[in-house]
Amino acid sequence: MLTFDKVSFAYPDAKETINQLSFHIEKGEMVSLIGSNGAGKSTISRLANGLLLPTAGKVYVDGADTQRTKTSAIAKKVGFLFQNPDRQICQNSVYDEIAFGLKVQGFSKEETDRRTKEVLETFSLKGDWFPFTRSRGERQRIALASVLVTKPELVILDEPTTGLDYRECIMIMDYLTQLNKTENVTVLMVSHDMELVQEYAKRVLVLTRGRLVGDGNTNAIMKDMSILSKANVIPAQIPTLALKFGDRFSDVYTIEEMVDAIKKEKQQGKGEVAS
Repeated sequence: MLTFDKVSFAYPDAKETINQLSFHIEKGEMVSLIGSNGAGKSTISRLANGLLLPTAGKVYVDGADTQRTKTSAIAKKVGFLFQNPDRQICQNSVYDEIAFGLKVQGFSKEETDRRTKEVLETFSLKGDWFPFTRSRGERQRIALASVLVTKPELVILDEPTTGLDYRECIMIMDYLTQLNKTENVTVLMVSHDMELVQEYAKRVLVLTRGRLVGDGNTNAIMKDMSILSKANVIPAQIPTLALKFGDRFSDVYTIEEMVDAIKKEKQQGKGEVAS
């Protein structure tokens, strides 16, 4: 679904941000891109949807070279959520904001209305709200709803849960997971929240200084301190705790697994772990 082939990119009058970067994401994968600030994560997101074009190498979206494909054509396959929703929202009502992308893509009035009302209900939004008076979390939901209403094949999320409370975060991520499972929607999520990454991503790409230093199963990456340290990333709390407890906790990655492991230790007379 998404391929970077020896991609390099540099902003005008700046050092190279991305350097000879190569990776491939299959259709239906749920992948997270992690790394410290300035590693190039947001740049990769914009290269992936054609907003930026590589200075060297190739980016392919569903087999199409972004340098030879109109941005409008890429937009029909790729949905993109900005980190700051205020850079994305451009209409004076929530209804018009969500319907905007459908209208631009030429959907009929009837289909636009049907999809917009469906998404309003799914995300617990009111069509007559003025977007810019809503809370930060509500604006993030509005922006995400406007992306998902067009049913893109690839969804790129730049810090998708910024400004959301725990309930909103779980609702959004569970909805994205459902889309991934039932409709085979590919998800590329940029996030600093390692708890979120551990819970939802199946594969993790680790980036530092525009280079890929890690690529693998989420559980494996979260316990590979040599890779994470290169990117100045602190892993999720449970994998970190499991590492401190030693080999007996090597298969522990979630709270539920940690509780079960501690109970097992107690039953075996090793209660000192729990203390």
